[in-house]
Amino acid sequence: MDSLKMFTIGIDVGGTYTDLVAVDRDGNTVFAKSPTTPADQSVGVMNGLEELASRLKMPRAEMLARTDRLVHGTTVATNALLERKGAKVALLTTEGHRDVIEMREGLKEDRYNLRIPPPAPLVPRQLRFGVRERVRPNGEVLIPLDQDSLGNAISAIRAAGASSVAVCFLHAYRNPAHEIATVERLKRELPELNVSRSSDVLPQIKEYERVSTTIVNAYVAPLVRRYLTNLEARLRDAGLTSSLFIILSHGGMAPLEEAARLAAGTVLSGPAGGISGSRRCAELLGIPNLVPFDMGGTSTDISLITDGRASLSAEGGLAGQRIALRSLDIASIAAGGGSIATLDAGGTLRVGPESAGSVPGPACYGNGGVEPTVTDANVILGYLDASAFMGGKRPLDRAAAEAAVDRIAKALELSRDDAAAGIYRMVNLRMADGIRLMTLRRGVDPRRFALLSFGGAAGLHAAEVARELEIKRIIVPTAASVLSAWGMLTSDLRYEVSHTHYSAGQRITAQEVRAIFANLEREATGRLKSWFGGDVAIERSAEMRYGEQIFQIDVPLNNLDWASDDIVDRIEDQFHRRHEELYTYSSPDQEVVFVNARVSALGAVPSVGQVARGQETEAPCKPRERRKAFFGQWREVDVFAADQLRPGNRIEGPAIVEAETTTVVIGEGDQIEVNDLGWLDIRLR
Repeated sequence: MDSLKMFTIGIDVGGTYTDLVAVDRDGNTVFAKSPTTPADQSVGVMNGLEELASRLKMPRAEMLARTDRLVHGTTVATNALLERKGAKVALLTTEGHRDVIEMREGLKEDRYNLRIPPPAPLVPRQLRFGVRERVRPNGEVLIPLDQDSLGNAISAIRAAGASSVAVCFLHAYRNPAHEIATVERLKRELPELNVSRSSDVLPQIKEYERVSTTIVNAYVAPLVRRYLTNLEARLRDAGLTSSLFIILSHGGMAPLEEAARLAAGTVLSGPAGGISGSRRCAELLGIPNLVPFDMGGTSTDISLITDGRASLSAEGGLAGQRIALRSLDIASIAAGGGSIATLDAGGTLRVGPESAGSVPGPACYGNGGVEPTVTDANVILGYLDASAFMGGKRPLDRAAAEAAVDRIAKALELSRDDAAAGIYRMVNLRMADGIRLMTLRRGVDPRRFALLSFGGAAGLHAAEVARELEIKRIIVPTAASVLSAWGMLTSDLRYEVSHTHYSAGQRITAQEVRAIFANLEREATGRLKSWFGGDVAIERSAEMRYGEQIFQIDVPLNNLDWASDDIVDRIEDQFHRRHEELYTYSSPDQEVVFVNARVSALGAVPSVGQVARGQETEAPCKPRERRKAFFGQWREVDVFAADQLRPGNRIEGPAIVEAETTTVVIGEGDQIEVNDLGWLDIRLR
């Protein structure tokens, strides 16, 4: 590859591997993988960049010097929440409201489970401090901020040794003056503390959502900032002179400083890259309806692309914590290549949610792991070639896999093969159930969709998962094992702002709605242009509900004539249509309540990730070898090298297709056709 060409690099840190993709200006794509280093993810990132540079046949410093944009998805915030290893957080809130974080909204995740324990709050009660102040819902100050009360709280925070503070006062979304004054005093008296205020993180109605999101931000922000600062320093020292961007949970990217400020917005950073890549795949394929199926080492992420678009939701959360920032609608289940097979108290086989992760990893990795995992089962069943894993650079220990699975086989009084097949079957059922949650329970028929298989482990399971759901078509892109990193290079810059306008019993007027959106547009555009010198596009939406409802829905408001006299009627018509799309009914005669206005400013970056289309060939493809694999019984099956396949090639199952970083397995009667992109288009029997 010509060393004078500029590169764009995407980096996705996963639970087991860190994926890296470099794309030059002609669309040539090179990718690499490096083991994730959980103690300090930047070590794995730098190791991966070294490997990527070697594949480009140049020194790492030269590659970085010729990089005009580096986009990164991180799991630092995700891991901090899942492992409860974030900062020690104190909460400052309005006097009498410090227990909102425990009372929540009075709902349980499983409302019929009387024994389900409440999620443990991130801030224990002794670190929650009430401050005497009060702002009315209309923004008027009822009780001025009491400096003595605030001073006592600050002294208590100092004595408790908290490293981060969340500030969330009642109705601060309408008038943030007390929060701003509090933050200024905190910075004077405790300058070493990280501070998050709700009117900056989530300036909108609903107290529990606002306080929970602000606490999450305070909990993960010190770790995210430390990681990003260290990573940037390493990259600069290694030769990077261009911009470093971070993917946020809504699928857009932002500069490092913005990602550190809104750290809670990075919780779905990695999976968001996969959804961005899936949208690009839908566009390239001309298939508007896809189920992105991303199976990695520790988890599987599932979402929907409908009519070429991915939906955004403000109903997200992680590890029992509510995060009301808008994010791509992704369901994550604890099922991956490293998922551990165990027996429950009744002696029934269970796969996950525990994972061997990257350290020690599956038993077959030879790093000291002894628990049987999905990857170990795939080795035993012949789906994974132990000698060719990672292109032969990291051969697997088959004997260790057999010893691990034998423990389960003995307990179940099964043969080793049947135990491995049971592990394989169980994880497939778990992932199929995850897709049902995203489709059938939302009134969507998965049979109308194609399955987009990506992630290092997805190709091993996609055919059987799709068969379980009666999905007939599967697409496996060439960059399937690193699609999240590749997808990050298709993302645009994005900055979102919102404003609550809620007046019980009063309909919003045309003048009010125009003024709200005009102000939001100025704010969003101004912030984005401080990062970006190109053209800015605007997306408008609103959260609305019927008068008697508790929860509002997000309603896109693009392509409306905002100068029209009946703009409010048109907005309400959009709400009725959206309500019917989601819930199959609408009530045009009911009162419609306008709750939150939202504006997204988008800055389109130069398009990358172009894929060359090849010429079809009529020449038959020849298998690289034949080997035994388990398809209900042991069979000799053809094994094809992915890099030797050409557009127009056809393969009849059962068969295995191997690439350096992923493997695809198809069953009896299934067919693969290589499309003009060089991707695998699988039709199930």
